[in-house]
Amino acid sequence: MGDTKHPTPTFRDTTSLLRYLYTDLTRISQVSSEDIVLHPADRAIRPREPLRGIVAAQAHEEALIAATGGTLVMDVQSISANNNFGAVLGILRSKRKRVTAEGRLLEEENLAIPFCGVWRFVNGKAVEHWENATDPAELGRWLGPKL
Repeated sequence: MGDTKHPTPTFRDTTSLLRYLYTDLTRISQVSSEDIVLHPADRAIRPREPLRGIVAAQAHEEALIAATGGTLVMDVQSISANNNFGAVLGILRSKRKRVTAEGRLLEEENLAIPFCGVWRFVNGKAVEHWENATDPAELGRWLGPKL
């Protein structure tokens, strides 16, 4: 599945690929193989099968962003990668406003959960990804049933 609006970019290494992806998770279809396997972060609290295929992975990332109201930021602190594996450490951040029925602001809530994304690569494409959050239960409460 290629992105018809944006040609598939080329990267000098997997570190560059991961840096590119983490600035916009909807780019997953540009950097992954058609048969990518994605292990969602909530697998520890809600047993489920991994997501299989680029269509499922793309839908998952888009749903994640939508569940945060478009405020999701993957604040990358470090990337360690070689041709076969990569690990991305950082803080998953999001904001939301709680308002009354009349639209009066009650409070703004902020989410900040440390994460570690682990990746496996073949021929420069992501073929497997493990999402890991330090508090998957809190992440699940924040995102609600949207994922």
